[in-house]
Amino acid sequence: MKTLHKRCAGLDVHKAEVVACLRLISERKVEREVRRFPTTTQGLLALAEWLESARCTHVAMEATGVYWKPVWHILEGHFVLILANAAHVKNVPGRKSDVNDATWLADLLAHGLIRSSFVPPPAIQELRDLTRTRRQLTREIVRHVQRIQAVLEEANIKLCSVITDIMGASGRRMLKAMIAGETDAEKLAALGHERLGCTRAELVEVLTGCVREHHRFLLGQHLRTIEQLEDSVAAFDARIEAALSPFHDIVERLKEVPGLGATATETVIAEIGTDMSPFPTVGHLLSWAGFVPRLDESAGKRRSTRIRKGAPWLKPVLVQAAWGAARKKNSYFQAQFLRLKARHGAKKAAIAVAASILTTVYHMLRDGTCYQDLGPEYFTRRNPAQAAARLANRIRNLGYHVKSELPHEASNPVSKKTARFHIAARRCGGVAGGDARAAAANAGDRVSAQRLACGLLASGGCVSPGP
Repeated sequence: MKTLHKRCAGLDVHKAEVVACLRLISERKVEREVRRFPTTTQGLLALAEWLESARCTHVAMEATGVYWKPVWHILEGHFVLILANAAHVKNVPGRKSDVNDATWLADLLAHGLIRSSFVPPPAIQELRDLTRTRRQLTREIVRHVQRIQAVLEEANIKLCSVITDIMGASGRRMLKAMIAGETDAEKLAALGHERLGCTRAELVEVLTGCVREHHRFLLGQHLRTIEQLEDSVAAFDARIEAALSPFHDIVERLKEVPGLGATATETVIAEIGTDMSPFPTVGHLLSWAGFVPRLDESAGKRRSTRIRKGAPWLKPVLVQAAWGAARKKNSYFQAQFLRLKARHGAKKAAIAVAASILTTVYHMLRDGTCYQDLGPEYFTRRNPAQAAARLANRIRNLGYHVKSELPHEASNPVSKKTARFHIAARRCGGVAGGDARAAAANAGDRVSAQRLACGLLASGGCVSPGP
């Protein structure tokens, strides 16, 4: 096998030490030297000095937790660093040791068999730490809210049945009154806002329970923890906003994409950065994010088309944004969602929309452009004849005669892609005169046929009444 790097090294990184294998080729002979270094700053500096003295050019290491980060920061700028996914560089089972792992990494690197993982620049790494920690704090708030709901259920306080958010202004006033020792359901119900979706009598009924001192203590601790976490989230929001100040223009442009709000935009930038040069094409980015079908083929048969695992911090945010984008009326994303939902289901359609959102973000960041919606008629304009034939088939299923013919090229410059449809005014077979239900169904079908005829016109076809 051809050797691409004649002077390289493989590092097996652990918590307390690093096992380094230096691989050199001299006079067509491979020489290996293995040394161990502590993971302290002095030890890592000694590792860098040893590699530089041997004129090493490329260094590979596995992404083992967070232990690789200090090694990366010390060696960055001195060598070409390659971060390998541990699942992609597994050795033969039964032959695992620290020395063998480092030697295996060095051999794979020498022949160019390691696919480098994406490591963003330091500024994006710091932003990524902030957004991920904020998300963890938000999840912790949700856990404590669920614990408050469990305590209320134990005390037979059915507040969650009539109030959507018990952590709203009204819910918090009631919780604080309970913690203070208030047990009168009438006084607790009076703390609710008049715009609540339930009546005062319903509040009194659900607030009548058996709250003990034990329940008050638990509610107080959970509520205090939630308030502390909310203060921490607010501090992270301010820090993230300051970190994104150099990318203010990019943030504002990405917010124009349907489904991407402030939090989603911050997460996308933190996960993929603003420089798209590490991803040669949009397909590379989609593959890295886990939005492409896995390759699972055997004996000429494809066994599974499930998407790959990857980007656990980015994928859920994009899927959530896709559900929001699918609700935006008269948009390309809604048309794509409805088009795929009928054939593959809502969940797969949401995944496809999320991939389209990431594709849009890639081109906006790479080209520096603004968002331009393709419109809901994009798929119809791409193939008008197919859209017209589909609508005509639906009209036939309603029981109407549809006659199609190609118009003359002289009268229509796009005659090769359009067709003329004549819709008969009468249904096949007619309707029994005394059957009112059949007459109503016939009237409904006529309305549906009229709507489909409008669709034919929108797709570039021509509609004229039959005899």
